[in-house]
Amino acid sequence: MKKILATALLATLLTGCSDNEVGDVSLGFFTLKDIKIENLKDDVVTGVTCHIASVEADLSFADPSDSSIACRQTGAITPAMIANIDKSKSGEVVFKKSKSIFFKSMKVRRIYDAENQTLLYLSYTTKETEGSFKHSLSTVPLWGTEAYIEPVMQTAAE
Repeated sequence: MKKILATALLATLLTGCSDNEVGDVSLGFFTLKDIKIENLKDDVVTGVTCHIASVEADLSFADPSDSSIACRQTGAITPAMIANIDKSKSGEVVFKKSKSIFFKSMKVRRIYDAENQTLLYLSYTTKETEGSFKHSLSTVPLWGTEAYIEPVMQTAAE
């Protein structure tokens, strides 16, 4: 049992040691909570970068669930990339991070809105907190990229 707790504590402490961390803002002198900002490159749609800001509590067994996400086009988005993504209504998980030793995690899911040719990135936690599941949404339109398909206009004669 001691080994399991030690492993869990080490895993919790290491979550703050991310190679993707680009910002760390203290929430005050008398708190052990910080806002950590990480970048996330989409492995399939490599022209998209997301920044995730979340509150992390040092020396705590459970991080708060609040987070926000902003995703932008930072490179080319090609038709081949879009062809290789999951196009189901639930999309696919592109990022996952443990937020506590009590089975709470934060996930980022990519969903494709074919009608509007837009990629949606949904950040959410998997454990209910204060009566709701915390989530945040960001979108990346394909307009202006190689992957954008010009809509076919029908003429009045048709």
